[in-house]
Amino acid sequence: MEKPFYADYIRERIRTVPDWPQPGVMFRDITPLLQDKKTFRLLVDVFVHRYMDQQLDLVAGVDARGFILGAVVAYELNLGFAPVRKKGKLPYMTVTEEYELEYGSATVEVHTDACKSGDRVLLIDDLVATGGTMVAAAKLLTRIGANVVEAAAIVDLPELGGSKLIREQGIPLFTVCNFEGH
Repeated sequence: MEKPFYADYIRERIRTVPDWPQPGVMFRDITPLLQDKKTFRLLVDVFVHRYMDQQLDLVAGVDARGFILGAVVAYELNLGFAPVRKKGKLPYMTVTEEYELEYGSATVEVHTDACKSGDRVLLIDDLVATGGTMVAAAKLLTRIGANVVEAAAIVDLPELGGSKLIREQGIPLFTVCNFEGH
């Protein structure tokens, strides 16, 4: 399948920061995408175009960079937005899901009333690395009654196995670009 015209355009505008947050990590920084009005518009339009006919009920964004894109996409699709946060950040009743990281574990949570039973939800984050956060967020939304129609992210790092893990969980995944082999 031919790569869409926008994939390289977006990919070329992502900054790579070597050895952050620890030695050996090549951090993919999306902030240049957000700072440039033309690139930010294209990025949002890619997601809006993909989901405008999906008959979704809600967009859920993963803490914290998933909030940026998720909230804008929700607004453009005339949908509500639900934040999936790191543990201890939400003020109302929550459900939590713990997941494994490369070095330890983490927990995400969502309000118990973030969606209604049967809601069709788009789950958005900035990047798929190991996939743990996205899978945990999808499990949370499913536990409170949502149907996660698709997970979406700007960047896929396929060598870390996250996109494979997400798909193995039965969750469709869309990403704009990847950094395979780089």
